[in-house]
Amino acid sequence: MARHRLIAPLILGAMIALIGLVLAIGGAWLAMLGGSLYYLLTGIAMLASGTLLIRRRELGIWLYMAIFVATLGWAFWEVGANGWALVPRIIAPLALLIAAILVRPTMTTASRRWIAALGSTAAVILVAVVSFAIIGHFTAPQVMAALPLGRAEMADPSPLAAGADWPAYGGSYSARRFSPLAQITPDNVGKLQRVWLAHTGDLPSNPDIRKTYGAENTPLKIGDTLYVCTPKSMIVAYDAVSGKQRWRFDPRVSDKAIPYTAACRGVSFYQVPDVPATAPCAARIIWGTLDARLFAIDARNGRRCSDFATNGEADIKTGMGQVRDGYVSINSPPTIVRGVVVVGHQVLDGQDRWAPSGVIEGFDAVTGKLRWAWDMMRPDITGVPPAGQIWTRGTPNMWTAASGDEALGLVYLPMGNASADYYSSLRRPQENGFATSLVALDVKTGKPRWHFQAVRNDVWDYDFGAQATLIDYRGIPALVLPSKQGDIYVLDRRTGHPLTPVGLIRAPGGGVEPAQRARLQRVSLWQTLRKPALTERDMWGMSPIDQMICRIQFRKASYKGFYTPPESDRHSIEYPGYNGGTDWGGVAVDPRRGIIVANYNDMPNYVRLVPRAEANRKGWTPRDQARGKIGGAEGAGDPQAHTPYAINVNAGWRMPLTGMLCKQPPYGGIRAIDIATGKTIWDRPLGSARTNGPFGIPSMLPFTIGTPNNGGTVVTAGGVIFVAATTDNLIRAIDLKTGKTLWSDTLPAGGQATPMVYEAGGREYVVIVAGGHHFMETPIGDAVVAYALPRAG
Repeated sequence: MARHRLIAPLILGAMIALIGLVLAIGGAWLAMLGGSLYYLLTGIAMLASGTLLIRRRELGIWLYMAIFVATLGWAFWEVGANGWALVPRIIAPLALLIAAILVRPTMTTASRRWIAALGSTAAVILVAVVSFAIIGHFTAPQVMAALPLGRAEMADPSPLAAGADWPAYGGSYSARRFSPLAQITPDNVGKLQRVWLAHTGDLPSNPDIRKTYGAENTPLKIGDTLYVCTPKSMIVAYDAVSGKQRWRFDPRVSDKAIPYTAACRGVSFYQVPDVPATAPCAARIIWGTLDARLFAIDARNGRRCSDFATNGEADIKTGMGQVRDGYVSINSPPTIVRGVVVVGHQVLDGQDRWAPSGVIEGFDAVTGKLRWAWDMMRPDITGVPPAGQIWTRGTPNMWTAASGDEALGLVYLPMGNASADYYSSLRRPQENGFATSLVALDVKTGKPRWHFQAVRNDVWDYDFGAQATLIDYRGIPALVLPSKQGDIYVLDRRTGHPLTPVGLIRAPGGGVEPAQRARLQRVSLWQTLRKPALTERDMWGMSPIDQMICRIQFRKASYKGFYTPPESDRHSIEYPGYNGGTDWGGVAVDPRRGIIVANYNDMPNYVRLVPRAEANRKGWTPRDQARGKIGGAEGAGDPQAHTPYAINVNAGWRMPLTGMLCKQPPYGGIRAIDIATGKTIWDRPLGSARTNGPFGIPSMLPFTIGTPNNGGTVVTAGGVIFVAATTDNLIRAIDLKTGKTLWSDTLPAGGQATPMVYEAGGREYVVIVAGGHHFMETPIGDAVVAYALPRAG
């Protein structure tokens, strides 16, 4: 017992002194950078406290208690009652306080020992209760307005309408992700149960390929059949009621064709007009593969449509010249308007300024013949280029899904950027004109009718990732256009003219190309998911030490607010990062109530342009050359060959050791917006901390933290929102009126996909593909999960 009384203060004192030394050194550095003085002062005080404890002086305990009280006051002064922001400021110091309280009885007389221990323990419990109460307060949805009453329903120009079926990736080519079904309501959704689970069988072939998988699929439901597309572009047809497999089609895509992510977001359905329903391929499934082939198969049996191109497939790379493995891929469903299959493709980002062309192609839905092609640099070439010529290399591409208006004959293309995202001096005027734009293409001619550009001379990878959603706005045919920057625009879909306020902000200059940076950038004055600019106080971590490190990184980096340009001699902070705002999951719209439902990300990127000589020393070469690897996070050591700089992006701005993000939570949320007024109805963090934690260890904490998310929402006439997307492997049902979670279920793998809703046999089903995602670091799987209410009786 005597030895214990000697050792305990020594160990605690050494620990407090060591932490104090680190804080004092780092705090001095932070102070020299113009940052908070707290860490320096606290470090010095902890050094004194630890030294006193090592010398077995009770004053060391009292000094540390004073440090904790001062820390508590400083923390609330900096961030108020923001629960998650208080965690790194309070929890680790609280743990040391508990240790100090437990050690104190060994340093005092026996008559006072138990009184001191009991009183101190009661104080600790009080602090802990208050802290967790604060965190609980943080998780509540912020209801800001009442849900509007029903309004006149918006007309849908798509010939395919969601209802009993889910006939298109976004429900219809209007991309509303809305179901008119109302069997499931806020009152009964808590009874939802899993009714079947199927496995596609498409799993990674080895650990390296596992690092590329991310299913992202939303199935179609036509008649009595569900159509699922797997990461490597296989199609599996299931019975919509039982989940029993009916047939499968394997296009035999090589692993070498996988770009950053092996994913298939969806397929398209086409009913050939004026053909008997029993004729072969009268109803067909059309989709693109990771190796850039376009297929058409019979929706009834999965057999190739022999009348489509060559034995049911066309190669979209024809006319592109040399295409290395993985450089051109299709992972989004084509859009079919007036019998024309409009196809874009993903070009592997960050590899080479002169990567293959971003040409858009239109194929006949019956014959598979190329009707037209749009090469923005060569508008005179309307088909396959003449012999000896190719479509222009390096041009912006459309990697995501388009939406379409059958009545207007327009398809709306969310365009990406030129193939070197973070360097703009080599871009040509046409590329600068169409990059990061929504382009309305005439499906008859393949020519642009209009375009709306959100970012000028984009060097932030802010390409449009989401489909535009077709709506009516005050009697005008319109569309909702969400962006990675978080801005949401409403445009006249006939002309591209903004119907809601749009403004210009002065953008920061500088970077490695100051002459290229636009002085003014466009922003929405109607609604934005973007949060205020970061400050040092927004830095986070698991303890004061890594929070201090993040503060030092913040102070060292270039950060001038929104649109800070990248630099080469130091890091810059890009906020929001390239994952959004809104990414490929898009938004959902309730056309009866006039509500937009948008889930979003709220994370920065930590970015640096790497001079060519340094990149060469690091061995950063295009994928088809020396490095020869596939997968990995986009932008993390991408060579951008044939430009002066490679690019290194720390997506989410994570600490290398702990994996924690430097920005404080939340990292993602979900919001309901009244279309008529542009006002937020409610806004809340989305995703819990249960699978997140330092060093990749799940914390299993049930608190809502707001996690990164990939995948979209679906909203129903019953007033329920269904969403997975988060990194906690849950699918949720959320009340459209209040934003509260009504039901959830743990998925067998990550749910980075958008759910869909359909009816079969008088029963409403909700289906989600749970395939996981390498970028989101969720478990990889091959599950298709269906939910429904219990059968009556």
